Amino acid sequence: MLELDGVSTFYGGIQALKSVSMKIEQGEIITLIGANGAGKTTTLMSISGVTPPREGEIRFLGKPIHTMSPDDIVALGISQVPEGRRIFPYLTVSENLEMGAFLRKEKTEIQKDMDYVMGLFPILAQRRNQPGGTLSGGEQQMLAISRALMARPKLLLLDEPSLGLAPMVVRQIFEIIRKINAENRTTIFLVEQNANLALQVAHRGYVMENGRITMEDRAATLLTNENVKKAYLGI
Repeated sequence: MLELDGVSTFYGGIQALKSVSMKIEQGEIITLIGANGAGKTTTLMSISGVTPPREGEIRFLGKPIHTMSPDDIVALGISQVPEGRRIFPYLTVSENLEMGAFLRKEKTEIQKDMDYVMGLFPILAQRRNQPGGTLSGGEQQMLAISRALMARPKLLLLDEPSLGLAPMVVRQIFEIIRKINAENRTTIFLVEQNANLALQVAHRGYVMENGRITMEDRAATLLTNENVKKAYLGI
């Protein structure tokens, strides 16, 4: 579904990604783990067109997208849930969800998806008329994921969904991630510092260090890898 081939991305003269190559198959949950500053968020930003690569290619369903604008990439079927959630704080929950469906026209299907995400996160139905900024951190994360789903993506990019959340809320979020993948066959690319949880929910994983992919394997195998355990699992 998605292929990165020799992708190098720069911020001015600073190289953040160094010839990164990855593949994601349809229906998979893939996780990318690594330390702060390793290049994980830049990888997602390169895919979504926010920080286009200077070298290499990114292909989605066989189509090169590395020169496309972010809105055209969303229209193709890629949605990103950014780090820090970035909901619209002064818009209501319902209005935030409507913004997620901004590029869509079919009102009946949009309403169906609105009902679906509120079924995934019933608290959003209760808060539908509240401004997004009045929600708790966990509720805002639920809203950010739901807003991305309103675009009906084929590929969902999740950037640090556990950041700043209580452990109980984190587990709820990860269960929903698994459910979205299982029910809708939505392919998920998960960037996460909580490597233990990420590898538990993913099918395959990549390890990134200093802008390079240093390891890839089945998630279950990475969970038992001594180097991964020592560096990222605190074992």
